[in-house]
Amino acid sequence: MIIKEITIRNSSGLHARPASMWVQMASRYQSSIKIKSNNSEVDGKSILGILSLGLASGSQFELIVDGKDEQEAAESLETLVNNLENQGE
Repeated sequence: MIIKEITIRNSSGLHARPASMWVQMASRYQSSIKIKSNNSEVDGKSILGILSLGLASGSQFELIVDGKDEQEAAESLETLVNNLENQGE
């Protein structure tokens, strides 16, 4: 199991388009992917779950990945969040 603390640095947060990009990437992996923020934990492969967290710019969350491809999944998702600003999100 991998747990990473991630901060959203892009100006608009994890709104619909970046959340959709996240779900598309997360769905490629067999591992269980969870996002925990403010005592709420959601399925990291559910766009509605992610949007329900209301993750704005500066928000921090825990990425929890568990499974046989957990390392690759965690690194890919962390990179995606860190590159949102570069993609105009």
